[in-house]
Amino acid sequence: MRVHFISIGGSVMHQLAIALHRKGYQVTGTDDEIFEPAKGNLAAEGLLPVQIGWQPALITKDIDAVILGMHAKSDNPELARAQELGLKIYSFPEYIYHESRQKKRVVVGGSHGKTTTTSMIMHVLKQLGQDFDYLVGARLEGFDQSVNITDAPVIVCEGDEYPASTLEKKPKFHFLYPHVAILTGIAWDHINVFPTFPFYLEQFVIFIRKIEEGGLLIYNESDPVLRKLVEENRREDIRYQPYAVPEHTITNGQTSVTIEGVTGTLKVFGNHNLMNLTAAYYACRELGVSAEAFVQAISGFTGAAKRLELLASGSTTNVYRDFAHAPSKVKATIEAVKQQYPDRKLVAVLELHTYSSLNEQFMQEYQGAMDKADAAVVFYSQHALELKRMPNLPAEKVIAGFGKKGLLVMNRREELQDWLQKQSFENSNLVLMSSGNYDGIDMLTFARQITQ
Repeated sequence: MRVHFISIGGSVMHQLAIALHRKGYQVTGTDDEIFEPAKGNLAAEGLLPVQIGWQPALITKDIDAVILGMHAKSDNPELARAQELGLKIYSFPEYIYHESRQKKRVVVGGSHGKTTTTSMIMHVLKQLGQDFDYLVGARLEGFDQSVNITDAPVIVCEGDEYPASTLEKKPKFHFLYPHVAILTGIAWDHINVFPTFPFYLEQFVIFIRKIEEGGLLIYNESDPVLRKLVEENRREDIRYQPYAVPEHTITNGQTSVTIEGVTGTLKVFGNHNLMNLTAAYYACRELGVSAEAFVQAISGFTGAAKRLELLASGSTTNVYRDFAHAPSKVKATIEAVKQQYPDRKLVAVLELHTYSSLNEQFMQEYQGAMDKADAAVVFYSQHALELKRMPNLPAEKVIAGFGKKGLLVMNRREELQDWLQKQSFENSNLVLMSSGNYDGIDMLTFARQITQ
C-alpha cells in the first residue's frame, strides 16, 4: 500500500502516518508548517518531509490512498492534482473506517467525557492483554501513540463531532459505523460549526442511525437531553444499555466503586468519571470482560492527560489541570473536586480560549457552571480574540453570563499571576481549566511552589 498525507503535521494525522508506516505501508506526506511534537515524531520514523510546502509533483498515479487533513484548504494544489488523477481521497475518519471494516468497532461519542471513556476502555483491554487498535484524543500512560492500526480484531475510537475535512463537512463520528456505540451526554458546543442547538442534536441522531444492525448503544440516561433523543429515535434492530452514576463511596478523598457486586478503589474521582467508567464497563463487557476483571484493571487507571490531571500535591493542597472549556465540562470538573474534598476551599481558574467560549452570545450557556467554587476567576487574553478575529468580549457580559457571585474577570497574564501569588492555598484545591496556556504562564512551576 502506498499512502500520501496532505497535512501530515496534524496532531492525529502524523500519528496515523506513523501507525501505517509501522504496519509496513509506504507513507509520504507534506505540510506547510510542522511543529513539535509532530516534527520530532515524524523525524524519528523517517517520515518528516524533506521540504516544507505543498508539492503536487509527489501526487502520482501509483498512490493507493490520499488522506486529507483538516488543515488543508479546498484549493490545496496537491488535492487538485489528486482529484485530476482520480485518486481515492479519504478524510481521516473515512480512512480509519477503511482500515477497520473487518474489525469490531467501538465508538465513544458525546459532548464531554469521550477521551476519558475511550482511555478507560483502552487501559482495561491492555491490562487484560487483549489485542486491539485505537484512536484517542489525548496522551495516555502506557501508549506511545494516540492512533494505532494493526491487524487486531477490535478498534476503540473516540468519536469527534467536528467536521472531517475541507471536502467532507460531516462530523467525524458519522464515518465510523460502530458495533458498540457510547453516548456520554449532549451539551451544545462548537457553535462556529453548529450554529443552532437543534442542528447540533441532529448530528447525534445521525450517529445513532449509523450503528450497525444488531449493535449496542450505551447511553447516559441521567442526561435528560440525551435520554429524550434516544427515546424519540429508537431503532428496533439494535440493543440499548442505559447507565448513570454507579454505587460508590468516598472516604478520606478516595473513591471506591461497586459494579455488579464487585468493589474496588479508584485513582480517579467525580460523578462524571464514575459515569464514564460505567459506560466503559458496558463496552468492555460486550468484548467479553467480566466485572471482576474490569474493576481490578480500572483501579490502576490514573486518567488521560489534562483530564482532571493532578499537577502537584501537598499535605493540604492539590492542584488539578483539566481541558475543560465547554460549560458542561467546567461544571462537572468543579463539582467533582468539591465533592471529593468538601472541607477544602476550592479555587477555580478558567481560561476562555475556544471560538464558542469567547463568543458573547454563548456566555449565557455558562450560567451556574462555577457556582460550587469558593473563589473563581475567568481569564481570556486579547491575543486570543485577535487570533480568532473576534470582537472584544466585555467583562460585564462574562459576569452576567456565569451568574457567579464574586466572579473575577481578567485579561492580562500579569494580573492573573499577581492574583494567584497573593492567595493562600492552605487547606485548598486549585483547579486550572483551559484548552490554552494562560497566555504563557508556567502553571506547572506555580503548582509545585504552592504545594511544597
